[in-house]
Amino acid sequence: MNGPKGSTTSMSPSTRQVWSRVRGLLLAVMLLVVGGIAMAALRSGDHHGRLDPRSADQNGSRAVAELLKDRGVSTRVVTTLADATAAAGVDTTVLVTEPDMLTATQQEDFRSATASAGGRTLLIAPGFASVGTLAPDVDIETRTEVSQRSPGCDLPAAQRAGSADLGGERYSTEAPGADSCYPSDGLPSLVRLDAPNDGDTVLLGAPDILYNDRLDKHGNASLALQLLGSRPELVWYIPSLDDPSAANPADGDGDDQGSGETDGEDTFFDLIPGGWLWGTLQLLVAAVLAAVWRARRLGPLVTEQLPVAIRASETTEGRARLYRKVNARDRAAASLRSATRTRLAPLLGVSAADTHSPEALLPAVSAHLPHGEHDLRELLFGAPPADDTALVRLADQLDALEREVRTS
Repeated sequence: MNGPKGSTTSMSPSTRQVWSRVRGLLLAVMLLVVGGIAMAALRSGDHHGRLDPRSADQNGSRAVAELLKDRGVSTRVVTTLADATAAAGVDTTVLVTEPDMLTATQQEDFRSATASAGGRTLLIAPGFASVGTLAPDVDIETRTEVSQRSPGCDLPAAQRAGSADLGGERYSTEAPGADSCYPSDGLPSLVRLDAPNDGDTVLLGAPDILYNDRLDKHGNASLALQLLGSRPELVWYIPSLDDPSAANPADGDGDDQGSGETDGEDTFFDLIPGGWLWGTLQLLVAAVLAAVWRARRLGPLVTEQLPVAIRASETTEGRARLYRKVNARDRAAASLRSATRTRLAPLLGVSAADTHSPEALLPAVSAHLPHGEHDLRELLFGAPPADDTALVRLADQLDALEREVRTS
């Protein structure tokens, strides 16, 4: 039977009830969106043009490029591996801003092209993903904070520059002729390795000495100019995801380099950018937190008047069927015994507080009946029945006991 038009029940909540339930979730989502936009806006300026010699932002590197230009060193920015390797030579310094961004194949190609070129290779903060290939004689250690540090080595460029803002990645090496400078707890954050044909490779643990806003501090400018200006040409390699060599690495013999064929087919996960993994993880954490938040109880239970009267016998039978369905003989037996004790206590003069106390109830029952106290304890406070037959027998025994008490 349908209710009056416009009426609401627990199954059809009103608009106000729906709003009160979802407004908290909507507010939380709105705060997350606004917070994300605000953080992106605040941080976008910090990362715009980072380590770009054309950028005048605080984390750009235009200042050092201008100083190098005044000293006759030309700076050329490249974004592809092909351009970077083609420029490698005796008169060239190749700087790689993000070595870890290169794929394994790109690292191998870069290493093979620059190892014996006779120039200088400068790697900015290479980590676990690239050190093993680009600098196989170097082991990477734990990171440290960037701060003013003393050279602590005999490298002429470091001795002339003096203290500088170094730190970040720390390395260790046993390569002969290597220079280990600007140590923190004995581990250097600048390492120079000899290479064939009078070339060398420099690992810089942090890029801070190249930033526009840090160049005028301590010996940063001197160290940067000496590391980058040892050759007349500087190739500033900024790895890009648009580089064809990153998407379609050629096979080892180079026969398919022009055709774009690869050794194997890319899987679905190979085609997903790495940032999506962290984004998905954040969304998963947010979903779990939202589920935990919404799983809380909305408030105390509210009694609701039933539309029709239900007989007590129907309620009892319904509960009995539920007990039987789940084999809850222990709950059924406990309910039968509790009800019997509750009815017997007033007949025997036992107070309500002692109704379910064996020490008070059993002596009172024994005084009216010839049964032994042990049999009464088992009957009124015993273990749950083992099967349905024992449960029925227990119910009959409790009924007989109650009749005897009433007639005694």
